[in-house]
Amino acid sequence: MKLTWLGHSAFRLETAKAKILIDPFFTGNPAFSGQDAKAAAEGVTHILLTHGHGDHVGDAIRIAKETGATVLANADLAAWLGSKGVEKLEMGNTGGTVAFDGFTATFTQAHHSSAQITEDGVSHSLGNANGLMLHFDDEPSVLHMGDTDIFTDMGLINELHQPDIGIVPIGDRFTMGGAVAALACQRFFDFKHAIPCHYASFPIIDQTPEKFVKGMEGTRTRVETPSVGGSLSY
Repeated sequence: MKLTWLGHSAFRLETAKAKILIDPFFTGNPAFSGQDAKAAAEGVTHILLTHGHGDHVGDAIRIAKETGATVLANADLAAWLGSKGVEKLEMGNTGGTVAFDGFTATFTQAHHSSAQITEDGVSHSLGNANGLMLHFDDEPSVLHMGDTDIFTDMGLINELHQPDIGIVPIGDRFTMGGAVAALACQRFFDFKHAIPCHYASFPIIDQTPEKFVKGMEGTRTRVETPSVGGSLSY
């Protein structure tokens, strides 16, 4: 598996059978500035969305139309994407699992909101916010937590799925901060690898992963902090 951080909460996962984008926020993402959006989306087969906020849906509609990739989202968000012209859609909801060629995706709980503001200034709910638990045929399992605070049922997610790799929001203000995220990883998970995200993009969230890295010192989990556009292999 090759895993590439594309800034904020956006990731590209390349496996033997799939090329996956998670929360592909490129346009308007300060952290993605200077990166090649075409290269980031090249050959993509699946686009997975944790929730409906603009900094996570990002460029999903455009990429789906250009590539023909299948988009996975919660039922409300998927219906909205369909109204915007996305044709290849798979939908689910919290606790549900969708099977693809080479991997499955389960919608896990997350404590956050999910909406889009339309041109008339009205906020429209787009279902629950979720994390995404990915199990692959021959690669490590990956939990992208989405945007969330800490919650005790994270322990159930670990019991059910035993994820190898955790993608963890740490930026504070809109998600848990680094110190709380470290507590979540230590108390509720047993990750082999943890990759922080949702930081160093907008000025009002934390600009470094320092609090998370410090909080994870002395644990068995290997914390990895790639630069934007940097890749990790597992």
